[in-house]
Amino acid sequence: MIDLYYWTTPNGHKITMFLEEAALPYRIVPVNIGKGQQFAPDFLRISPNNKMPAIVDHEPADGGPPLSVFESGAILLYLADKIGRLIPQDLRGRIDTLQWLFWQVSGLGPMAGQNHHFSQYAPEKIPYAIERYLKETSRLYSVLDKHLAGRTFIANEYSIADIACYPWIVPYERQGQKLEDFPNLNRWFKLVRSRPATQRAYARAQEVNKDTTLSEDAKKILFGQDANTQHAFMQQRLG
Repeated sequence: MIDLYYWTTPNGHKITMFLEEAALPYRIVPVNIGKGQQFAPDFLRISPNNKMPAIVDHEPADGGPPLSVFESGAILLYLADKIGRLIPQDLRGRIDTLQWLFWQVSGLGPMAGQNHHFSQYAPEKIPYAIERYLKETSRLYSVLDKHLAGRTFIANEYSIADIACYPWIVPYERQGQKLEDFPNLNRWFKLVRSRPATQRAYARAQEVNKDTTLSEDAKKILFGQDANTQHAFMQQRLG
């Protein structure tokens, strides 16, 4: 059994997509990041960076005690290796998959995230920041679009590379992008969206959180963190 510490964000969706695709038994433990639940001591023991998703595998391959993993890319790689699927077993296929997994976690996710922040959530509209991240998102879409020319999936066979990238393309309209401008990416996107496991994963999201709008209090929690945030938030809860 896998315990999935989850909220309805692109990084959270990656893990439900994998678990549904792999048909692994799992239990969702909601972590409402808009209410500061990511600062709870029990969660920080699993995810010291106070970010979700994180997992606890109660049946690790070494037969030892439950194993916790944080960071979405690390979780995907751990789970793929655990089941021997959704990552190619040959050297070149594995490296191809890992390149694009790391491309997503270091590039597409952070840049699209900054795009969301400055265009949707920042208290003041800063034209330079909005344009900077909109253009970088467009550049990254173009990189993936060119790579997908003549390919069905990112690493030829469906893998954790596709699972990692897809949730960050879902909010393309909020990112100021048109999928029609990226025909190979658009074809791939529709194909991944049509997979039954993808549809089941996003249905689970609706069970957990139907309202994805952020209150002003939630924005303060999510966007105002510094070195003292964790301590201050826990003191507030205890006080």
